[in-house]
Amino acid sequence: MPYNSSLDKQLFVRELEVGEGKIVVSVYSYNNGANKLQIGREIKNKEGLYNFARLGRLSKQEAEGILPLIQEALSAM
Repeated sequence: MPYNSSLDKQLFVRELEVGEGKIVVSVYSYNNGANKLQIGREIKNKEGLYNFARLGRLSKQEAEGILPLIQEALSAM
C-alpha cells in the first residue's frame, strides 16, 4: 500500500533554531499505528523559506539543545 499523507498525524512538534536553519523534533502516528519519533533538519533557502535537509551529524551544541526536546517528545508518546 503506498504512503497516504492524510493518514499521517503529527502529535507533537518542537523546533530548535540553529544558525541559518532549525532542527525539528516531532512525533507522528501513521494510520493510528505506533507513535514514532522523527528528528529532521530544515535550512533556509535564498528566499528565506525552510527546505528539508538531511539531518546528518550533530554538533555538541545541537545535541545538547535537542535533548530536552526529545525528552518532551518521549513524554508525549
